[in-house]
Amino acid sequence: MAATDAYLNVVLDTMLDEQPLADARDAGLVTELCYGATRRQLTLDAVLSRFADRGLDAIEDRVLAALRLGIYQLFFTRIPRHAAVGETIDALKAVGVERAAGFVNAILRKAAALSELPKPEGDEVSQLVFETSHPAWLVKRWQRQFGPERARAMLHADNEAPALVVRTNTTRRDRDALLAELQEAGVEVRATTLSPLGLVFASPGKVEELYGYAEGLWQVQDEAAQLVTVFAQLPANARVLDLCAAPGGKACHLAQTNEVVAVDVHANKLPKIEREAKRLGLTLQLQQADATRPLPEALGEFDAVVIDAPCAGLGTLRRHPELRYRRQEQDIAALAHVQREILEQGAQALKPGGLLVYAVCSTDALEGPDQVELFLRSHPEFTTEPPAGLAHLPTWQGHLRTLPGPEGLDGFFAARLRKLY
Repeated sequence: MAATDAYLNVVLDTMLDEQPLADARDAGLVTELCYGATRRQLTLDAVLSRFADRGLDAIEDRVLAALRLGIYQLFFTRIPRHAAVGETIDALKAVGVERAAGFVNAILRKAAALSELPKPEGDEVSQLVFETSHPAWLVKRWQRQFGPERARAMLHADNEAPALVVRTNTTRRDRDALLAELQEAGVEVRATTLSPLGLVFASPGKVEELYGYAEGLWQVQDEAAQLVTVFAQLPANARVLDLCAAPGGKACHLAQTNEVVAVDVHANKLPKIEREAKRLGLTLQLQQADATRPLPEALGEFDAVVIDAPCAGLGTLRRHPELRYRRQEQDIAALAHVQREILEQGAQALKPGGLLVYAVCSTDALEGPDQVELFLRSHPEFTTEPPAGLAHLPTWQGHLRTLPGPEGLDGFFAARLRKLY
């Protein structure tokens, strides 16, 4: 339980691989506790602050983690209260900080005496910060951009565990055939509503052990992310440049029907894309390059350029709950500057008549529609061109837009632009 800047899913998956639990139910509980305590961190800290005799910054990382896990069990699980307290103390002893057992025990017992979470004080923003565990700046920003009702729905949706969604590898199966195979194998699964390629697993367990993984019949990808490539509606057999390609979901999706050159600035991420493509039986060309700088001339020109740009990630907070605490409001403008540089390079690599698809897994207008509007103002050779026959997709001003909420989607934005000359 050491502090780290790594993503929770990476740390947790690594730990469960290195120290596997015999019972899958135990692994499920560990996962729920880790994700749940992270999603509810601001709420848990507000409760802890009522009972701690020192500032939370003064509490050792492992002790603070144990306190958060204990409070989470008390108020957000069905675990009996005495068990939540006892198991937390045992965990402290197991990691060698039994000296803090008395301190933690005292706080958890005081919290356990409460019949429910204490009601937050202050204005609506303060209440939403407490209820949904999002920083105040983000609450205000979403209220301003989406209105109070939708903002509230988005905030609450971020605290729901996402389903496992996969995209059918159409080079090996069509979706209906794969759905039938999975159901015949006893897997509880259903088709996605919006994506023509997606399947949702009800109780997935370990991804690598699911039917069809080893055979390369599907790839994990949220439905909203699948919609970006669906919305792109690229012509078959086009030569496509995928900038910022890691972790490779869209690159592999594109490679099912096109010749793909996948570029990423991080050379260490390219082997993972290569392994995924190999598992799926797909071929693509990999290239390390900084997409904010002029691209290697040897790459040539492309029929289509897809830019899944680095962004604030505000549409994926249910999958990466720690990100809501790491992001600062000023990060958005800084990332928007990087996105503009990548758009410029992508535009240069595109043939006249080609398609430029710009996407971000963010809800923010500055990274989405505002970014595209700014690009179009300085590039009269480009025009917005929504795809044909996809009126069922969620759009806004001709662009693809999905938002966190009761629909169960991540937040994505995508624009489809035609280079006229």
